Amino acid sequence: MGSGETVGSRRRSTLGLRETRLVGLVVYVVALLAWLAMIGQLLPMPGTSGGMGMTMDMADPGVPEMMATGAGVSGWVLYLLMWGVMMVAMMYPSSVPLVRMYHGTLAGRDRHERLARVGAFLGAYTLLWTGVGVVPLVVNHFTPLARVAGSGVLLGGTLLVLAAYQLSPYKDRCLSHCRTPLGFLLTHHHPGVRGAARMGLEHGWFCLGCCWALFAFMVVVGTMNLVWMAAITVVLSVERTVSWGDTLARGVGLAAGVAGVVVLVGPIVGIV
Repeated sequence: MGSGETVGSRRRSTLGLRETRLVGLVVYVVALLAWLAMIGQLLPMPGTSGGMGMTMDMADPGVPEMMATGAGVSGWVLYLLMWGVMMVAMMYPSSVPLVRMYHGTLAGRDRHERLARVGAFLGAYTLLWTGVGVVPLVVNHFTPLARVAGSGVLLGGTLLVLAAYQLSPYKDRCLSHCRTPLGFLLTHHHPGVRGAARMGLEHGWFCLGCCWALFAFMVVVGTMNLVWMAAITVVLSVERTVSWGDTLARGVGLAAGVAGVVVLVGPIVGIV
């Protein structure tokens, strides 16, 4: 290989590394913008301009779901928009290592193809998580969450479900996939833009397997409660990105179990 080819190869490698870093930065920025949209309440929600929305806080448990299902199709659409933005804010930061590594595997391909694949991956991933927002809406349609959210039985039961799942082997299995992006890319690689979208869906399923119990708890304590959003984001991000994430997952499970027992048994024995 001549010196010219060597210089050219090094230059392409440097540009590729810069582009990979830029892709990771863009994902972080998109997540930050989503957080700002949630904090600034920039997303429209039905029923908040008058009537019941004037006397109820949207951060209260069950209120966003009640507003959405009470406003018909437009309410469902706006709720799913809100849920999708919330998932971008909460799930994108911990996905950056995988997105960067995936982009790095596309070195040597046309730039437009690289970006199209990464875009398809993130688009499918976001679409799956947005669709998950249908679940609390369906539950609210049959059992209004705002009416039962104050029930100690619901909160305590949800905490025990969270505890059981955090300590289960299924959690460990999904967490191992999320925490080892190279392993995921080696075992779930699919060619082309459509393949990238398929990979985004598959990664989303593993993430859902990791986090569904945490999000169930979030819905019960208040879907738009920013404090719980931030706390759960920190937990799921650490679980999925650091070597001791499984230890944190078990710690959260134990804490949730104790809290669930206290909530359920406390009133009976006079503890709370």
